[in-house]
Amino acid sequence: MSAEAERQFCIAVRHGQDRLILELQGELDMARARQLDEALAGADLRGSGAVVLDLRGVRFLDSTGLKAIFRARKVVRESGRRFAVTEGSAQVQRLLGVTRLNDHLHTIDTPESALG
Repeated sequence: MSAEAERQFCIAVRHGQDRLILELQGELDMARARQLDEALAGADLRGSGAVVLDLRGVRFLDSTGLKAIFRARKVVRESGRRFAVTEGSAQVQRLLGVTRLNDHLHTIDTPESALG
């Protein structure tokens, strides 16, 4: 895989049984955080169920990416839906832990896991 391909970022939006899943791949950083905002703005948040950010494919996260995740959390919660994330890479989990932001996120193992 080329260095450019390693830095690419994409979001796949799919529907699970009772949830909307945004599957993130690549680096969620200053250059790409707006893509998460746009994907969420384009998603249909009407209805019930949860919105899950699948972070398993995120290889790198910076402070702008953290802010984008928390903007997503706010938008989803304001729509009346539940919000959850999956665990990301070791770097992602380390950043969430060091900043203690993981204390404010509902984390599940897989996008299909029970939300409890």
